[in-house]
Amino acid sequence: MIITDILKETSWSLSANKVRSGLTILGIVIGIASVITMVAIGQGAQASIASSIQSIGSNLIIVRPGAQKSGGVSSGAGSSATLTNDDASAIKNEIANIAAVAPEDSKRAQVTAKGTNTNTQIVGTVADYAVVRSIVMESGTFVTENAVKANAKVAVLGATTRDDLFGAGSDPVGKIIRIKNVDFDVIGVTVAKGGSGFTNPDDSIYIPITSSQHFITGNTFVSTISVAASDQSSMADVQNNISDLLLKRHNISDPEQADFSLTNQADIIATASSITGTFTILLSSIAGISLLVGGIGIMNMMLTTVTERTREIGLRKAVGIKKAYINMQFLAEAVALTFFGGFLGVVLGWGASLLVSKLVPSLTTQVSMSSVLLAFGVSTAVGIVFGFYPARRAANLSPMEALRYE
Repeated sequence: MIITDILKETSWSLSANKVRSGLTILGIVIGIASVITMVAIGQGAQASIASSIQSIGSNLIIVRPGAQKSGGVSSGAGSSATLTNDDASAIKNEIANIAAVAPEDSKRAQVTAKGTNTNTQIVGTVADYAVVRSIVMESGTFVTENAVKANAKVAVLGATTRDDLFGAGSDPVGKIIRIKNVDFDVIGVTVAKGGSGFTNPDDSIYIPITSSQHFITGNTFVSTISVAASDQSSMADVQNNISDLLLKRHNISDPEQADFSLTNQADIIATASSITGTFTILLSSIAGISLLVGGIGIMNMMLTTVTERTREIGLRKAVGIKKAYINMQFLAEAVALTFFGGFLGVVLGWGASLLVSKLVPSLTTQVSMSSVLLAFGVSTAVGIVFGFYPARRAANLSPMEALRYE
């Protein structure tokens, strides 16, 4: 019965000041919606990055030249001349539980076709690269071992490079492109995988590593060695065995002095997740300031309400209404404001997250149930915290002083 009375009086009190109640709720709505939207963007970005990293290969271990530094950052990675084709062959022949090994010799270069040109990444590699990096062909074939042995001037185009040079959806197999004034025959086009910047596999051209070293870069070393472990469970052992083998081959006794570094997909995903998680917390914290402002607005409104209803409170206490009941009444009004604001904030935040992904297709959002439940919990907590003082003040009013209040 007491609960029913409190709910009725709460509804009456809030509806009696619709504009004031609406403006107070607005602060909570904006705060909750902002937090949910920011968390959704952060979680979506984290999932998207993890998916992109997974798409570059399966059970992937990457060996880079350059000494390993603290924090996992390599010194001169990709530019030091410390890894060779022989190192890649040794890894393939001497390490167990390996599905494929692909050395890589990469360089950006200007590429021309008939009437068009583009600047893209030239990846000199071997047949195993398609296995290591999970490359699927749209048309034609990938680089073969025979092409590598023969220094063949053949090229496989990424989907974006194909579109830039020959037009979207075309089939350039059999046509000729020119890389650094050397003609290459196009033998295939890869299926689009997605990506951006310098790591976009679609904006690349794949040629035999021997041809790359002879015609394009002039290198005798390789920029990376990509290794695909046979399964997830063997990755740690494979990585350790590769490290031991290369230390032995490079005559290095102290692992701290290694002239190479190894990373795997789990390391990359963990690092990326840590970065996106930090930015999500930062953005959510900034959005959470709106909740603090909204809570202060609730306290201000409830204090004003206590002042306006001083005589009413005095009359209630004079007729025997208990202090706890008055305390619960004003606390219920504050919680009702924040709970209703939290509900509207969740709806608005969910809608804003969907709208962001629609307006910016490259930016995915992911609304989790945990963030929704957290929003409701926070909104209720804000009501309790910021409603406690006004409720306590109302309950502690002296009946005589309250009745004399003008």
